[in-house]
Amino acid sequence: MTRIALDPFVRDLDGESAALRAAGPLAKVELPGGVHVYAVTHHKEARALLTDGRVVKDINVWNAWRQGGIPADWPLIGLANPGRSMLTVDGPDHRRLRTLVAQALTVKRVEKLRAGIEALTEASLEKLAALPAGEPVDLKAEFAYPLPMNVISELMGVDAADHPRLKELFEKFFSTQTPPEEVPQMMADLAALFTKIVEEKKANPGDDLTSALIAASENGDHLTDEEIVNTLQLIIAAGHETTISLIVNAVEALALHPEQRKKVLSGEIPWEGVVEETLRWNTPTSHVLIRFATEDIEVGDKVLPKGEALIVSFGALGRDEEAHGPTAGEFDATRSPNRHIAFGHGPHVCPGAALSRLEAGIALPALYERFPELDLAVPASELRNKPIVTQNDLHELPVKLGCPLGHDA
Repeated sequence: MTRIALDPFVRDLDGESAALRAAGPLAKVELPGGVHVYAVTHHKEARALLTDGRVVKDINVWNAWRQGGIPADWPLIGLANPGRSMLTVDGPDHRRLRTLVAQALTVKRVEKLRAGIEALTEASLEKLAALPAGEPVDLKAEFAYPLPMNVISELMGVDAADHPRLKELFEKFFSTQTPPEEVPQMMADLAALFTKIVEEKKANPGDDLTSALIAASENGDHLTDEEIVNTLQLIIAAGHETTISLIVNAVEALALHPEQRKKVLSGEIPWEGVVEETLRWNTPTSHVLIRFATEDIEVGDKVLPKGEALIVSFGALGRDEEAHGPTAGEFDATRSPNRHIAFGHGPHVCPGAALSRLEAGIALPALYERFPELDLAVPASELRNKPIVTQNDLHELPVKLGCPLGHDA
């Protein structure tokens, strides 16, 4: 089985994903830093492994970890071993931690956030409209980033004053280019920042999820301080990064498919179709790290050996023709059914999926209603991915806004 090295600079994610699919459904992969793992790259096999009790999150099952083969300054250590949270435990502990978060993020409760998200979206659009007319705008920095960060921070009770520091630390946390000597300090700084936030909420609880986690612990649900801190970090990280990429990737997809954009803006194609097809075709999460095999597991005609690590390559399996048909490589906002698993599958499906869908479902139509002429300011070939192997994330998205609706040219 040939080993495929993932490009730490993510210069050709589509090509890399195609190579992984061709090698699949189970491929040998080398992660940045020389760490060897396996990747599941086909939809059917991914669904099966994500519900297979022989694949666990306990890093102590990993042969390379137990044998000291994973250095503490590995750039991706924070993703492989982020501390105790629902991301790293199984069974009863996972259900205990996940239940508290899932109860706050049910579809019904998330829907109650609609008015607040609409208000934040409108405020962001007003700022866009106030920018100098005719000049290119980085839509990621000016719109796609602030909205999800403000929403998830409000949900978790994080002060806006902490946003710049969070942005700085998460840039290092996700990047494959963070110098190894800076990794331990970066991890310590993240832990210190979230510990500070938790301590502030203990002293001054509010109507937010962090306060609810603390209250649950005090009421007998047995969350440790470490679990609260790590859960807060997990939700903040996942809760804004995925939605940023979803909004950016949807705008890029519509720019590349003007005939579909026209039908979306006329109402012929619903925005829900754009959101779901973006999640499948240009998924926000390219690879999810890491799970571990407790015994040999057959995957197609190959075997995931006991004690080896597994990543789920969502970028590859989202365009799997066996699952999505011969047009899997094409963007089609009318695709139905669209049975992607961009938010995971089974007991570990992302609890924030409903929130991310709601944010994109509000932000995108509002953006195009205000700026119906919005288009890329540079050729799509000039857009560059950030050096992040887990997130399908552009450095920036330069656009031309055009005239705001109702304004003269």
